[in-house]
Amino acid sequence: MSDLRGPPSDRSVDELRSFGVVNLDKPPGPSAHQVAGWVRDLVATDRAAHAGTLDPKVTGCLPTLLGDATRMAQVFLEGRKEYVAVLELHGPAPSDIEAVVAEFEGEIYQKPPRKSAVTRRLRTRDIHALDVLEVRDRQALLRIECESGTYIRKLCHDIGLAAGTGAHMGHLRRTATDPFDDTDLVTMHDLSDALAFVEAGDESFFRDAVAPAERALTHLPRVTIAPSAAEQVAEGAPVYAPGVISADDAHRGDLLACYTPNDAVVCLGRLVGDPDADSGEVVSLERVLV
Repeated sequence: MSDLRGPPSDRSVDELRSFGVVNLDKPPGPSAHQVAGWVRDLVATDRAAHAGTLDPKVTGCLPTLLGDATRMAQVFLEGRKEYVAVLELHGPAPSDIEAVVAEFEGEIYQKPPRKSAVTRRLRTRDIHALDVLEVRDRQALLRIECESGTYIRKLCHDIGLAAGTGAHMGHLRRTATDPFDDTDLVTMHDLSDALAFVEAGDESFFRDAVAPAERALTHLPRVTIAPSAAEQVAEGAPVYAPGVISADDAHRGDLLACYTPNDAVVCLGRLVGDPDADSGEVVSLERVLV
């Protein structure tokens, strides 16, 4: 029999170290890669992976996956991001700055900057919401809800051109990355203190800081499969219709997560068939998590 996980609520501290997630509040200064390494060493797990790169000066929401949970890092490529940014205008803010900013809501074209890790070709990104929160002298505080992969620095530059003053990005803080937000962030100090309490026999602070890895999947459609089907998935088989107990509404090709009835995740996959059918493949595997 394969080693299927127990219910998330019953996981031990060691199990959370090897299959957990921390909604980390990234400090200014280190790179996201450095922070993930610090978390790995602090928690004493073999691996840690951050959810979406933040530049060294950028702060905020950096969910960090622990141990085997690093296999699910791709889920953060699918969701939305939210930022608060300071737009540093190169001249007095025009009287119509809010109207100028509003023109960038919706689908926009962007070319990645020269220092980016991806090919520099023109592409589209969706700006779901773009609000001016405050304007003061040559600064405007923006709230940006956008598609993953949007370059906020480039967005600020383009807004400055449209405003006729020029502009660059000042301070930037990420306030959300699906399904996490800034309402329950954990600092490095919080995590260090929580581990000290574990050594003293109190696990409560650690459990507040480190969630079961399933917490990172709550924004994805869910398919519940029978334990017998989960055993087959653990050996690399896709999910077939007879093994499906229930399924959320989803479109073909959507990324989704499959669980056993005790809420333990088994795999990530893509919907390829009808969950209500009597036979046939329903979910093709992308990542086996048991």
